[in-house]
Amino acid sequence: MTLKFEVSGRVNRPVDEVFDAVANPAKLSGYFTTGGASGRLETGVQVYWDFHDFPGAFPVQVVEVEPNKRIVLQWDADAPETDDSGSNYTTVIMRFEPIDGDRTLVSISEEGFRRTPAGEKASYMNCQGWMQMLCAMKAYVEHGINLRDGMFK
Repeated sequence: MTLKFEVSGRVNRPVDEVFDAVANPAKLSGYFTTGGASGRLETGVQVYWDFHDFPGAFPVQVVEVEPNKRIVLQWDADAPETDDSGSNYTTVIMRFEPIDGDRTLVSISEEGFRRTPAGEKASYMNCQGWMQMLCAMKAYVEHGINLRDGMFK
């Protein structure tokens, strides 16, 4: 059995603006990928995300994009264990739901971490990171503030 978590938050902007804040590399780099994002999130592409707190570009496989509704990603679980195929990827699902007219509920789940001490640690770190991403996105999209600016470097 693998570990899974989900975090969510509400952003006081329409779903198309919130979705674009994730899919658009310039916007994502404005509040989350502090070292940059290499490309737009589109089905079937691989992009690279870089973070000052975890230097080195991470490959992110974009499995599926349903504009203004859902983004599915796979990336390395950051834990040494692999499954029978040698894979060590987790799946991230971001959902965007319009609420109250011009607000958006964003939910992010991630699953595939092994039930080992290293897998548990990696899942806790990523859960923390995704919640921080939601908070930073809210500040950026609603107020133009980058909460992560200078936080890690």
